[in-house]
Amino acid sequence: MPDSGSVDRVNSSHRAEANSQVRVYSVSPQKGEKPQQIVRGFLEATTSDEADFPTAREYLTSRMAGRWNPKAGTTVLSDGPSTDRAPRSRTSKDGYAVEVSGTRMAEVDAKHTYAPSKGEYSRLFHLTKVAGEWRIDRMPDGLVLGESDFQRIYRPVNSYYYARLGQDADSITDGHNVLVADPVYLRRRINPVTETVAALLQGPSAWLDPVVDSAFPRDTRLAPKGRHLSLDDSGDLRVKLSGKGAGVGGRQCVRMAAQVLHSVQDQASAKVNKVELQDAKGRALCAQTREEAANTFMPGRLNGSAKRAYFIDEKHRVAAFGHKGDTPQPVGGPLGAGTVEMGAVAVNRLESEGAAVSRGRRALYVAPLESSTSTSPGAPVLTSSAKHEDDRLSAPSWDGLGDLWIADRNPQHPRLLRLRAGKEDPEEIPVPDLTKGRRIESLHISSDGVRIALRVKEPDGHTSLQLGRVVRAGTHDEPETRVAQLRSVAPQLEDVSAVSWAGVSRLVVVGRETGGVQQLQYVETDASVSDQPTLPGINDVMGVAASEDESRALLASSEDGIVRLPPDANWKTLTESGSAPAYPG
Repeated sequence: MPDSGSVDRVNSSHRAEANSQVRVYSVSPQKGEKPQQIVRGFLEATTSDEADFPTAREYLTSRMAGRWNPKAGTTVLSDGPSTDRAPRSRTSKDGYAVEVSGTRMAEVDAKHTYAPSKGEYSRLFHLTKVAGEWRIDRMPDGLVLGESDFQRIYRPVNSYYYARLGQDADSITDGHNVLVADPVYLRRRINPVTETVAALLQGPSAWLDPVVDSAFPRDTRLAPKGRHLSLDDSGDLRVKLSGKGAGVGGRQCVRMAAQVLHSVQDQASAKVNKVELQDAKGRALCAQTREEAANTFMPGRLNGSAKRAYFIDEKHRVAAFGHKGDTPQPVGGPLGAGTVEMGAVAVNRLESEGAAVSRGRRALYVAPLESSTSTSPGAPVLTSSAKHEDDRLSAPSWDGLGDLWIADRNPQHPRLLRLRAGKEDPEEIPVPDLTKGRRIESLHISSDGVRIALRVKEPDGHTSLQLGRVVRAGTHDEPETRVAQLRSVAPQLEDVSAVSWAGVSRLVVVGRETGGVQQLQYVETDASVSDQPTLPGINDVMGVAASEDESRALLASSEDGIVRLPPDANWKTLTESGSAPAYPG
């Protein structure tokens, strides 16, 4: 503690780190404060850990305090809000106006969905005198926070909904019970379990909504209003429902309970052992235990177990090594025989088949990963007619439904292609947002099959990272599939050179900012800053491989060969030769 010096005011945006456990209390308005002080005090009070902002409402007139809706949305400013007197032309004769401004970096909507947003923010806060003291009588709904305050107050939470796979759901067991993560931002210490369930009942984000379903009927609500949910000593959670959800039973109710269980698991202070849904009178509708939900409804269950990791060895064969860094060996079957030199590989989630692109990127081969009397991979299932290697086939990627995805980068006809079960004739998948001058450089599809990460070459020559949703429509006889509404998920990076899924709602990305050096970082699928630790640096990364199973180590290919990042350690060399590491998927 300092024993001398002046007392200085500390800006709230630098008051606490994102992971701080310090509880922040707000301060009531003081007598004689000027309008700008009132507005600053109000903004400070909204960064507190109070459930419904009672102190912040003291800065408002009684009418405004009753009308203000802080849950309407949140604007995140990079350096926090600044307050200045508004021009006289915008101030009424009997009041005072303060302009709150800053550089906008994101918006969080009423459904708690994060979205990057650039541009200048400017709003007027109008004040009037009440019993001789200035109070705010007109202002916008919602909250305005600095980035560091936002990171301290809010945390990302995955709510879960069921993938809308259409006719493709029939290709796998329990295909209608595939859970997809939809990240939302909730306040860390304000009824986290209650807020998570309430957010789940609101339904999926607008971006994900066309490709997922919720088992909850649309008007389902928590009962009674204002109830606080918490786990009992046995780790059980009981949720009372009103509306149509209170009348649901049987299989639909079990699917609802599974959504709740997986959504609240990370928010609860203890492990959730069971979720019981009840009607408004407390009568049990159904229950789902953690063990039951793990079998049928586990998120990421289509990702597979990833027994091995794969790469292209120095002889341009498909090879594999175990997770403990065992000596790598060529895989069984034609892809490991060396009769055709390979340049990139993808292995299906069952690890029964591999898809490899030839060294010159001209041809795609699919073959079993088991010993065979034949060393020839046979005829390629796809070829590119482009003249240059960089314009031919990308590395392929398998979804959890068993389908193979790949991009042909031919400038004359760039295409995204899917091979059902890795065997059928390639079908072109439309990507309406890929306007002229844009093409897919590489891709990674999620195990659930409804989200696809695309490296897209832009008309200016830079490469961006886009996330698209895979929409399945049409009829059983004439199914239709397209990749719709691309959104940038790494807008801070000018060039993205590699990407891989690293969790149910997280990607690991290699790229660089404008004028910066190459960096390796995690990004969330909503483009928010990941709460994962910063990755240690590594030189000249050419490829990266992660798994949606977050327990698996991160792999990268660099000038030093293929390296592995164990937990709480630095990079370690797996092999000094080889390239293109890949986990199943």
